[in-house]
Amino acid sequence: MATRVVLTYRDYEALPADGRRYELHEGELSVTAAPVPAHQRILLDLAVALREHVMRRNLGEVFVAPIDCILSDTTVVQPDIVFLDAGRASAVSARGIEGPPTLAVEILSPSTAPIDRGVKLQLYARHGVPYYWIVDPDARSLEAYVLAGGSYQRILDSLPPFAGLALDRSVLRT
Repeated sequence: MATRVVLTYRDYEALPADGRRYELHEGELSVTAAPVPAHQRILLDLAVALREHVMRRNLGEVFVAPIDCILSDTTVVQPDIVFLDAGRASAVSARGIEGPPTLAVEILSPSTAPIDRGVKLQLYARHGVPYYWIVDPDARSLEAYVLAGGSYQRILDSLPPFAGLALDRSVLRT
């Protein structure tokens, strides 16, 4: 029986800067290619809309990938968009974001959809990320989830944690 090698943040730091997106999922390396242009269009439009909303109301800070969210020594992820509410400002360090962000947003692509809907959904819940959004460019939809009792519940009538946020669905175009 082979012994499972568990990678840590130190191993992660030593990975090459080669254009791939590296993450650690409970000590296992996950590698994906750089996002395609359609993904990046949605990322930019959604991030700008969120940042404007957050800045106008002084709610906190919005970041875009690549930025490390260090959930534990063996779990480091790079959500497409991250929101930290003002009360979590101290989580920003020289390494990235230490601990769970308030909101993690993933924009699906064919290669990442199973990870974003499966492994990452479970990781974010396990590490206490209060809100998780999944953007599906093909369906032009945004699914909002709130963490309740250790698992995510889908919210259909709002976009938590942002009361009153109304997104123009054109930000979901590809």
